[in-house]
Amino acid sequence: MTSQTLPAPPVRTVQHLEVPAVSSLPVVLMAAGASSSPSPSPSGTAPAVPTLQDAQESATNAASWVEQNWSTWLAMGLQILLIIVVAVALRSVVRRAITKLIERMARTAQAVDGTALGGLLVNAERRRQRSAAIGSVLRSVASFLILGTAALMVLSTFKINLAPLLASAGVAGVAIGFGARNLVTDFLSGVFMILEDQYGVGDVIDAGVATGEVIEVGLRVTKLRGAEGEIWYVRNGEVKRIGNLSQGWATAGVDVTVRASEDLDKVKATLDEVAEKTSKEEPWNELLWGPIEVLGLDSVLIDSMVVRVSAKTMPGKSVTVERELRWRIKRAFDAAHIRIVGGATAVEDVEDLPDPTAAVAAPSAFSNSDSPQSMATTPITTQRTVPPRK
Repeated sequence: MTSQTLPAPPVRTVQHLEVPAVSSLPVVLMAAGASSSPSPSPSGTAPAVPTLQDAQESATNAASWVEQNWSTWLAMGLQILLIIVVAVALRSVVRRAITKLIERMARTAQAVDGTALGGLLVNAERRRQRSAAIGSVLRSVASFLILGTAALMVLSTFKINLAPLLASAGVAGVAIGFGARNLVTDFLSGVFMILEDQYGVGDVIDAGVATGEVIEVGLRVTKLRGAEGEIWYVRNGEVKRIGNLSQGWATAGVDVTVRASEDLDKVKATLDEVAEKTSKEEPWNELLWGPIEVLGLDSVLIDSMVVRVSAKTMPGKSVTVERELRWRIKRAFDAAHIRIVGGATAVEDVEDLPDPTAAVAAPSAFSNSDSPQSMATTPITTQRTVPPRK
């Protein structure tokens, strides 16, 4: 036999390796541990042991992947940072602008105080509350829009498809809108009520479903204090009409019903004297925003006539002025011997009418045939027949 010379295995030159990443160190340690103490496999074949060259290749691949994508990551990070900075700056600028606008509106309203127009407007506290409410709503809406747009832009930076998200949000919004349509209606009605300044805290309003003084105005519910002290919670979406009794001025009207036989000149002179005296006394001269006028006869009936007195008063003080006028008119009419009768269907006093029974004679005892007097005057007594017994 001729002996064949086997080729020698290739000699691997061990070069000085530099580990580029710390993450490859566990792989090297695992390879070294595996080579020092190999564990026999159940099948009897030796497991594949990672070598130092495999660890070097893994580290090289990781480093090359990081080197290829670090620019993309850096660009994404800078883009997200720029979006956040711009959103925060824009939100701050918009909120500051809204605050300045509200303050300018308040200063303009304060400049009107003391003029003829200022008397017809609401007080300074009411304007301050309205301005604060409008500013709060506008700032909240601006923050929601700016931050929501920034969040969507950040998601698009991560290569996230926003079409399904927006479609889902649209469907969910429609479903929520159908389920909570009353809530949405109340919210929108509250926003427009505040923006249009239909009423404010301290106003006396007639909301149709309830009447009273406004003690709290919200975006969903308005709280009223009734005349008896009860508190009404009125949903803004249920209010179809608003009657504000506290804006501008109010009218105090008093109807005085007297007998048709009274002297009209005397009645008018007495009312004019009461009106002049009331207009000069405090505090009624401050509550009255115009002269007390005797408008004349409001109605004339057979046995009575109605004289109407009217005055322009401060908002919300018409009832107080009406009560004072009735008090003074009653005392003045009593001093002038002018009778005030009941209502539109007034009748004369009972003492002035004749007694209708004065001309009627008293009933006689002889009108009853069964009375003792009639029986005594009857000459023949009627015999009563007794029926036979059976």
